Amino acid sequence: MPLFSDSPCPRLTAPLSGVAWVLPALASLSLTAPAQADASLHLSYPPDNHETVADRIFIIGTADPNQRVLINGNAINRSPAGHFAPSVPLEMGENVIEVQAGDRRVQRRIIRLSAAPDFPDDGFGFARGSLEPAVDITRAVGEWVCFQALAPGADFNAAVTLGGRQIPLLPETHGSELPGNAAVLTGQNQPQTATATRYQGCHRFEATGRLGQPVFELRRGDRRIRETAAGTVEITAPSLSPLPVARVISPEAVSRTGPGTQYSRLTPIPQGVEASITGAEGDWLRLDYGVWVHRDEVERYDAGAPPQAVIRSISSRQRGDRTEIYFPLSSRVPPQVQQDGRQFRLTLHNTTAQTDLIAFNANPAIQGMTWQALDGDRVQYTFEMNSAQQWGYDLRYDNTTLVLSLRHPPQLNRNQPLAGTRIFIDPGHGGPEDFGASSPTPVREKEPALTVSLRLRDELERRGATVILSRETDVDLGLRERMDMIQKAEPTLALSIHYNALPDSGDAENTAGIGTFWYHPQAQDLAVFLYRHLVEDLNRPEYGVFWANFALTRPQIAPAVLLELGFLINPNEYEWIMDEQQQQRLAVSLADGIEAWLAQQP
Repeated sequence: MPLFSDSPCPRLTAPLSGVAWVLPALASLSLTAPAQADASLHLSYPPDNHETVADRIFIIGTADPNQRVLINGNAINRSPAGHFAPSVPLEMGENVIEVQAGDRRVQRRIIRLSAAPDFPDDGFGFARGSLEPAVDITRAVGEWVCFQALAPGADFNAAVTLGGRQIPLLPETHGSELPGNAAVLTGQNQPQTATATRYQGCHRFEATGRLGQPVFELRRGDRRIRETAAGTVEITAPSLSPLPVARVISPEAVSRTGPGTQYSRLTPIPQGVEASITGAEGDWLRLDYGVWVHRDEVERYDAGAPPQAVIRSISSRQRGDRTEIYFPLSSRVPPQVQQDGRQFRLTLHNTTAQTDLIAFNANPAIQGMTWQALDGDRVQYTFEMNSAQQWGYDLRYDNTTLVLSLRHPPQLNRNQPLAGTRIFIDPGHGGPEDFGASSPTPVREKEPALTVSLRLRDELERRGATVILSRETDVDLGLRERMDMIQKAEPTLALSIHYNALPDSGDAENTAGIGTFWYHPQAQDLAVFLYRHLVEDLNRPEYGVFWANFALTRPQIAPAVLLELGFLINPNEYEWIMDEQQQQRLAVSLADGIEAWLAQQP
């Protein structure tokens, strides 16, 4: 499984219902070992004292195929080599699971936690931790400030008091709860019936000041309780100087749709860009064009005027395999990028156009460029590409000139499409800490990922490609390090090789197949093509094609695809994964697919 760049530890799946599950580190075996383990009974997952919010859990392991295996006294299905991964139901609280093979018995204690809101024992009160704002927030005069809390039902009267005003909170009676993003991996991402009633209310404050902590009140009949929220509220006047401004100090700040890592990413913000701060929530700052950044990625200072740039003439030139377009600005402003088929759009925020001349010539990669001013303080440039397949871009500042590099299609030899190409291959995980997904045996994901990557390298090089590997041995590489390697290599294509796992609620015994993941539109066609090719050529089950915000799908310098080449946790697919002949066949098929995709490009 891939790692998320926001994750501090080796994680085998995305968080599920707020709880991340991580498989224990196990000693690895050489890939020359057979898929069948020698031990009479081996359990890979779950670890003892494992905690989960799932209503079931799969038991992954292996035993002598000649011995019957029982889980809590019930016989289970096995693969021909003796591997197993059945799911067992979990009661709330402590569950003891016993696995028996012959005279060997192994127990696991599993604790199922409730994902429901935690209310007082007598059922009267707000759910613990549900009062919002839970962190300090800053909003502008006249802007909506909203409050919410969870109660056991809709038959309460609720209100919040702040700044001398009492604001009624009304029950939301038709809302649903959404599961975490990882639920889509198991087909369980449908909205769920709310287990509690959300009370909400909003108010526009017309005066500045630090209003303190909101006090929530819940009433029913003669009974009432009061509870103070953890966060404070401050109201500011953005129309009065000095104005708070944020300047990006990290090499590239992450911008998001909201104040937290659970919110979607937007175009990164280059170092040195400045924007007005219009709000704050905990450790997050809202910038004037609507995005949120973490406080640690910017420095804050007071300014007499909001950051605003002017742009006049624009120029371009071809440099090797790319066209560079130069946008001279009076100061660094936030850019945003959008790819859509043949179009590449660049929007500059906090920018006023004084443009009368543009020096831009059409070339074999780009038909032309148009521009327009939007809303007075945004300028948008649209590049019409000659092909719907885009090949990567880079965006950087040189002093206050924004430089956009649009890569040209590679010059391909139709008789040998891979000749002269540069293919970046990232074998997932690696090293003494980052094992990746578990299998029924002590073999971990990092091992077959490296083996198949090396076989793929040899096959691609034999066909004329230059291959760059992120690792050739069992070494640890951070996600940022791998992404930087792709940026530096400037490959034709970038592929990250992985094997799959599931959240606890998944069906490990019956889930199998190939999956591909993409992030930038320039990688979508490659992801779909390789998926269809591998499924059909190797006669493998279909897991699917996914848009995914993974670290190794986000590089923009080239089309980047992450491949999940099968489920290590599936007993039967594991045997296919570990078969040396099938590993070679997989490497050849991948090379065939890459070659065929390149050959069809105009």
